[in-house]
Amino acid sequence: MKAEQMAGAPVLSQQTPPTPAGDVFLRMTDISKAYPGVQALANANFEVRRGEVHGLVGKNGAGKSTLMGVLMGISAPDSGSIEIDGKPVTDLNPEAMLMGGIAYVPQQVKLLSTLSVAENILVGNLPKNRLGLVNWRDVYADAERRLGQLGLKLNVRLRVEGLSVAEQTALAIARALFTSNARLIILDEPTAALPRREIIRLFGFVRALQKQGVSFIYISHHLEEVFEICDRVTVMRDGRVVDTCDVAAISRTDLIQMMVGENVREYSRESTIEPEEVFRIENLSRRGAYEKVNLSLKRGEVVGLSGLDGSGAATLAKALFGLERLGVGKVMVSGQPLDAGTPRDAFAQGIAYLPQDRHRFGLIGLRPVRENVTFSVLDRIAIALGIVPSAAERDITGKYIEQLGIVTPSQEQRAQLLSGGNQQKVVFARLAATRPAVLILHEPTQGIDVRAKVDIFNIINDLSKQGVAVLIVSTEVRELIGMCDRILVMYEGRLTHEFTREKGDMTPENILMAVEGGNNDNN
Repeated sequence: MKAEQMAGAPVLSQQTPPTPAGDVFLRMTDISKAYPGVQALANANFEVRRGEVHGLVGKNGAGKSTLMGVLMGISAPDSGSIEIDGKPVTDLNPEAMLMGGIAYVPQQVKLLSTLSVAENILVGNLPKNRLGLVNWRDVYADAERRLGQLGLKLNVRLRVEGLSVAEQTALAIARALFTSNARLIILDEPTAALPRREIIRLFGFVRALQKQGVSFIYISHHLEEVFEICDRVTVMRDGRVVDTCDVAAISRTDLIQMMVGENVREYSRESTIEPEEVFRIENLSRRGAYEKVNLSLKRGEVVGLSGLDGSGAATLAKALFGLERLGVGKVMVSGQPLDAGTPRDAFAQGIAYLPQDRHRFGLIGLRPVRENVTFSVLDRIAIALGIVPSAAERDITGKYIEQLGIVTPSQEQRAQLLSGGNQQKVVFARLAATRPAVLILHEPTQGIDVRAKVDIFNIINDLSKQGVAVLIVSTEVRELIGMCDRILVMYEGRLTHEFTREKGDMTPENILMAVEGGNNDNN
């Protein structure tokens, strides 16, 4: 059956051009997509050949997810075109793209975990007998036959929850092939939670399907896997496609250089470190999260902490603020042991935290700017019977509006109506108002434009001059280089590298190599 005759398939234009020369299955041309204040995609061009594994890499915010969202019909592009099998697609929606042969397997695989492998494969289409009852013999036989065609050996009677993560990922891929006859499968960080033996197993399955003509888009931050499994790789940066290369023709250093860019003007600040140590972690461990973490911060020092998803960096930041269990070890703040079972405890002991998701955890969008700035210090400014003087609130808010350059028509403006950059400044104002000894910032520039980023950098610099020790947890390596006195790297729960201005080794290439698990030259 032709694509245009399939129920729910992409609606193709009537005047379809002939299939282009070569083996291109998917072609995306000049795809652009903008959100308020952010150009997420700018004239991005991307193509996948039949039967290839095509890597898609780039730093967080490079545009990978947005491009895939457009491809799957989740987000409508502002401009550009898509062709499947040489035929222009004119109706983009998830069901249509799925029926047209494109499937998506997310990092967190979505299967019916309490049902069997066979039920997951045949869900919605279980064979029944004349009485309308499920014929389980046929169910298991059909599932075994289908998996056999793909060379996948699984116990079809076993509950999915009993499978390994690699087996679940393989099953999700198989189900995509069975339910939509997928010819192109998007794998989004498929190995994030896998040990090496399971990765090898998954790659074997991918290669087997590749030989049958199935194409894959392989999205990963683990560059060594790109070189192991991919035929070609496309690099994205700042919403643009930088280049597409044969994997065999480039090195990991080449790939990293394309990811971080060249000739990018760095933000820089003068060091404001004072001799006094205000924060120390000694041999802090938590099973499955991080192990034997040791670090210290001095007054006015700005330290970066970077690592891949799952490295332990983000978990450590949350635990220090009482959002997660801290584990075993010693943490000292201004010479006193940290006992932060809750964020309130952390505030009281001198630690403030800027969450990565400021909309959910850092901002009360429906409340005015004034309340957002002061709600963490209400206990301090309240008078008898817990009454909060409105004049004190206005004074504190006005001070930070002026100091941080928050653009708002008034203190009573709802926070959600501000721009992304000004929302971030409001959260900074709330944290600064607590007068912390240590400020932990998790991806502080995520989702804001370049001008707002510079404002945030200036705020961090001003706080460091006031003696606040700042720990920035971020994957934005170039920003860390411009802001930090030192940069630490976490890999698989351990601090593996330290880069400093004094040693002159704080380069994007060095840091990204360490983030990817490169050799530890510092220990």
